Amino acid sequence: MKNHYDVIVIGAGAAGLFCAFNSAIRNKRVLVLDHANKVGKKILMSGGGRCNFTNLNTMYDDFTSENIHFVKSALNQYSAYDYLNLVESHNIEYVEKSPGQLFCKNSSKDILKMLLDECAKASVKIFKKCSINKINKSDIYSIETNVENYTANSLVVATGGLSIPTLGATGFGYEIAQQFGHKIVKTNASLVPFTLSKKILDKQKELSGVSLPVLVSNKNHNVEDDLLFTHRGLSGPAILKMSVYWKFGEEILIDLLPSKNIKEVIKSERLKHPDKLLINSLSVVLPKRLVLYLCNENLKELKLKQLDKPVIDQLVKTIHEWTVTPSGTEGYKTAEVTSGGISTEDISSKTLESKLHNNLYFIGEVLDVTGQLGGYNFQWAWSSAWCASQAVK
Repeated sequence: MKNHYDVIVIGAGAAGLFCAFNSAIRNKRVLVLDHANKVGKKILMSGGGRCNFTNLNTMYDDFTSENIHFVKSALNQYSAYDYLNLVESHNIEYVEKSPGQLFCKNSSKDILKMLLDECAKASVKIFKKCSINKINKSDIYSIETNVENYTANSLVVATGGLSIPTLGATGFGYEIAQQFGHKIVKTNASLVPFTLSKKILDKQKELSGVSLPVLVSNKNHNVEDDLLFTHRGLSGPAILKMSVYWKFGEEILIDLLPSKNIKEVIKSERLKHPDKLLINSLSVVLPKRLVLYLCNENLKELKLKQLDKPVIDQLVKTIHEWTVTPSGTEGYKTAEVTSGGISTEDISSKTLESKLHNNLYFIGEVLDVTGQLGGYNFQWAWSSAWCASQAVK
């Protein structure tokens, strides 16, 4: 049959392309369908155009899910080092920005080219601008599209989440899952900046562009990394990482100087320079614009020798325990990933096959698995896709 394939993969992103050629290597006839006009758009824009394609330090606790153990099997079967071997076999130059965090030295295009070259070598067919109208299942899967109708022994759903709709993200994968009886865990924008109320933004508008290392925490989690003040609110790696664990309406606590004790800094400075202005001493350890924001008019005129215990205690609270309640997040339009998704309850952690329907697989971001910032979500795409590729019939 002309339009019959062993495997049809829906979605030509990281997980979909990786699953496609690894399935085809096993002598499967594979077709990839995607509604977009270009494949791998999210790969191209990731990592500032240099694609943080994996993290060599990937561990199970770098992921969140309703079932925190679900990722273990896939990550054990296909590791970051396995993927790195593939990258090196294509002579792609890469750099390690922070321990384990690997980026392309030149461009994200190198990773997409590698995936497409592997697909071409394995005779994978990729059809773009192909909208799916209907999916049916009898003994095999029938897919009606705006182009032609196709059938397959196995169907792999690699449609991604809702993040960055301008790149073509939709909730289509969730619709397929629900059609076949799977539950959806509530989705949220994750790895995303926080927004602040107009009242707070009006007060701190002079801080836009200020960046510094902080410790951000809520009731259940803490993150130490850089924070960036923006004209919309708070961003930077510390905030993106915390967004995975934050719930709407919850306050966060920010230590603006986690590496030092401000009380000790003041004590040391006062012994050396008693007549020094407080704001000048604080500006040695914190950005000047932030110091001016934190200190009221009275504090700006105080010398170190004039500080009493109540003032120092207030500074400790202000600097080490700055509390803020975000008004929300910037949403899916800027979120790097979608948390929540297809519940892993009825998915095999070993093969990524549906427990409700034979030969139906869900891989990558469409599932209720969210990795931290730093290459973990790409590694989940590779690992989950690998497992499915080894199981498809």
